[in-house]
Amino acid sequence: MKIHPLITDSQTLADLCARLARSPFVAVDTEFMRENTYWPELCLIQIGDAEEAAAIDPKAKGLDMTPLMDLMVENMDVLKVFHAGGQDLEIIHNITGKTPYPLFDTQIAAMALGMGEQIGYSNLVESMVGVKLDKGARFTDWARRPLDKRQIDYAIGDVTYLAQIFPKMLGKLKRQGRGAWLDQEMERLGDPASYVNIPDLAWLRIKMPSRKPEVLGRLKAIAAWREREAQQKNLPRGRLIKDETIADIAAHPPVAQGDLGRVRGLSPSWASNEIGARLLKVIQDATPLPDSEMPPREDRKPGLGKDGALVADLLKLLLKIRARDADVASKLIARADELELLAAGRRDGLSMLEGWRYEQFGRDALDLVEGRLAFAVVNGKLTMTRTALESDLDHVIPG
Repeated sequence: MKIHPLITDSQTLADLCARLARSPFVAVDTEFMRENTYWPELCLIQIGDAEEAAAIDPKAKGLDMTPLMDLMVENMDVLKVFHAGGQDLEIIHNITGKTPYPLFDTQIAAMALGMGEQIGYSNLVESMVGVKLDKGARFTDWARRPLDKRQIDYAIGDVTYLAQIFPKMLGKLKRQGRGAWLDQEMERLGDPASYVNIPDLAWLRIKMPSRKPEVLGRLKAIAAWREREAQQKNLPRGRLIKDETIADIAAHPPVAQGDLGRVRGLSPSWASNEIGARLLKVIQDATPLPDSEMPPREDRKPGLGKDGALVADLLKLLLKIRARDADVASKLIARADELELLAAGRRDGLSMLEGWRYEQFGRDALDLVEGRLAFAVVNGKLTMTRTALESDLDHVIPG
């Protein structure tokens, strides 16, 4: 594989993208910093196919990245391959307003191949190609210039090995008939809506035990205000005001700006500065949360009762067994909250009751909940037994 020198000029980048646009796939990775900013600061982009790879310096003066972004989000003929690509996709979405498509994530694919729920890139490389990566440059300051050779070599390695791993994984998925298993997960990962931070929805991420409309109205208003302030100042939202401080202010609102100086989590300067004045106005202007926006009392944890909780535990056991038998990560089949919903009587909108998930797990899960399947121990072995409602046949679970 040909490794190019660090790309810092527009023509070289355009030429590279023109060649890569003829490839069936490209492996992509980014290096970024976000400890001190709201928006992740893009510091390096690595891209390659089976023939060549390069690192691109987005901080290079005058560099036009349009050909690269067009390749990412406009070219539908080239598959974009990432590993644990959520943050990479977020960065591309911030630049273009779109997400790469079509898309393949090797961490998700590893779940379908029984390699664990969140296998790290180093472990994946060692498992698939037998190479142990040097992690020495992992926590480097990617924003500092110039980048040295070790940093660039480390970064390019993330796509050169990815370009080797992807065809191997794809071959395994095809041989095992599991390619379609990933479609829903890849669609979810590539959904542009996942990467849009809507200020008026920011309050939903903050834990608040109160259900009083006036408290939740203040929570929504303050959280939206913090989101906008953080975006404008390009500061981490938690550095501006922490979640617990917002919840405290929403529950116990200050009457005057001077009271802000006594709020735990705010500095005394908030009692007199401009940002404190803006916050106080937001608090005073907040209106009670309307009934239409009130969160459901049991959104993700339905009232199961003791018997329902036991059924949910049995479903988790069944899931563990089925995932082991199929050699696939259980998280790819069903989540714990979905099992609780099924145990509580929910049937609609559960992915485990559709497609391949139904064949691998959902059918038995439904039979268990509805009394057609039971667990038993026969001759020291855990068995699944069809009840009298279904049949007298026993299916032994391999030990």
